[in-house]
Amino acid sequence: MKILVTGATGYKGSVLVPKLLAAGHQVVAFDTQWFGNFLPQHEQLTVVKGDVRNLAEIPFDGVDAIIHLASIANDPCGDLNPKLTWEVSALATMQIADHAARIGIKHFIYASSGSVYGVKDEDQVTEDLPLEPISEYNKTKMVSERVLLSYSDKMTVQIVRPATVCGLSPRMRLDVAVNMLTMQAIKNGRITVFGGDQSRPNIHIDDITDLYVFLLDNPQVTGVYNAGFENITIAEIADILARRTGAEVITTPSNDPRSYRVNSDKLLATGFAPKKCVENAIEEIIAAYKANELEDNEQWYNLKWMEKHVL
Repeated sequence: MKILVTGATGYKGSVLVPKLLAAGHQVVAFDTQWFGNFLPQHEQLTVVKGDVRNLAEIPFDGVDAIIHLASIANDPCGDLNPKLTWEVSALATMQIADHAARIGIKHFIYASSGSVYGVKDEDQVTEDLPLEPISEYNKTKMVSERVLLSYSDKMTVQIVRPATVCGLSPRMRLDVAVNMLTMQAIKNGRITVFGGDQSRPNIHIDDITDLYVFLLDNPQVTGVYNAGFENITIAEIADILARRTGAEVITTPSNDPRSYRVNSDKLLATGFAPKKCVENAIEEIIAAYKANELEDNEQWYNLKWMEKHVL
């Protein structure tokens, strides 16, 4: 198949695209490349630099399926410029979906977010709970989901609500919890934990990218799916890091006591099975740092990079 991946040179895209190529697909990788391009060359890969807000720039010709990753990522970046966030993360999604339906593309996979639920008191957050997003970032995700579901009669629509992703990528991120704490531990020998009792869902980057490939191969699996397989506390992450690195753990009071526990039973019932865990991500980051394959680079922090180089 010919697959269009938006946001293809980002954190997840840089891991996903090589997997799609290895599976024998032809890939069109579309991205602004604000954070660079780390995709290796491949005869079945076409990299196109462009902006999802400009529909005419997107190469739809011959595309069989779209994996839509492009977004202004995370709450702080979403709040930097709300107009930009809505244009990129919601309006562009609507335009892409509408155009895809009009030209006969039959398969659309969308990367939403587990944060669309907002703050929940329920011990298990399942897909049937109401969405109560609280930031610009997750409001755009909720709106995009609803737009895409309205096209379900015209194409296969698969929506994934991932937990916080962790692990190594050629286009690394060190502003997500597990990756950030791991870098602090190996670089500084100590980590600061705010509170620690908060439970947050996580998913390894290999599992979330494997999931997109699984959905591509299983178009009968339609609708909305949570994707988070480890509801682990910040204190538990710190304990793993202390054991793995010998880092000192400093605990201070938190002004954000919220816990999120995502239930992914619906996804597991489809036959998808995760293969990795948070500790795997930590091990891989430590190994990459020791092998001089990973540096604490400003480019790996979305907010800092966008403030300095994009906006």
